[in-house]
Amino acid sequence: MESLVKVPCIKSTATVFLAVLLTGCATTNGTTTEGTADDGNSLRVVTTTTILGDIAATIAGDDFVVEVLMPAGADPHDFQPSSQQVASINDADLVITNGLGLEEGLLDVIEGAEADGVKVLVVGTLVDPLPFAEAGPEELQTDPHFWTDPLRVATAVEVISNTLSEIDPSVDWATRASAYADELAALDSEIEALFGPISEASRKLVTNHDALGYFAHRYGFQIVGVVIPGGSTLAQPSSADLAALVAVMEKEDVRVIFAETIAPAVLADAVAAEMGGEVEVVELYTDSLGPEGSGAETLIDMLRLNAERIAAALTRN
Repeated sequence: MESLVKVPCIKSTATVFLAVLLTGCATTNGTTTEGTADDGNSLRVVTTTTILGDIAATIAGDDFVVEVLMPAGADPHDFQPSSQQVASINDADLVITNGLGLEEGLLDVIEGAEADGVKVLVVGTLVDPLPFAEAGPEELQTDPHFWTDPLRVATAVEVISNTLSEIDPSVDWATRASAYADELAALDSEIEALFGPISEASRKLVTNHDALGYFAHRYGFQIVGVVIPGGSTLAQPSSADLAALVAVMEKEDVRVIFAETIAPAVLADAVAAEMGGEVEVVELYTDSLGPEGSGAETLIDMLRLNAERIAAALTRN
């Protein structure tokens, strides 16, 4: 049996710097299917994000149908499910979520399904999650973006494998999980070597939103500023917030902003323009895998590509 992957679309909102107006784009829902159709008798895993979908599909192989709710490029913070997807959640043998406030538009649906007896695995709570460095009372307190640390992903692999073994103990899930964890450990070593030539003084990051906390913690970087505060992409920074970011970047001598594929780079571009065009804006894959041909189609590919882009940008600047 091949894995079944089903996905819909996104909404992104951007506030423009200082005198520029608020802009956005509409949400649409649709599905894209890969693999063979479900025969109705297969065990089914539903995952919220493409990242969790890739992890689950890698472990599940041909033994489960894996359905991913969000498409490549979707913003998990701003995703709303279709009625068909709600039905899929309610019919699943297992629903795998990140939790920690990431899937804000799915919370009620997932809680309702769990109350009705659907087995739900909230992975983010089980990987030793980190708090955000700074979070106000109206903001996310615990960072959900654990997947930027390959070693925490290895923990998530073990957690998912253990849960699958509860549903179907006939499969040697532990061996599969171990093989995947070995790949992640090798990737971790590869990324560490890639960052070796970068001095401590140059390991300062400004990002679109606070999505690289685990990455920074793992590889010895410092997040000195974010364009969108609060840990979610749904916040709307004020002109004062963005002016303060410019001041921090000038003080810390940071000349790169790492934008994201899940949101327009208009704010990052505006900050760069405010600094006289001396700032490079580099796009990363953060909350979603990339589409076919992007080089970020799997989580391992995504983490490697991001590391390469970060290393290259910091070396140039």
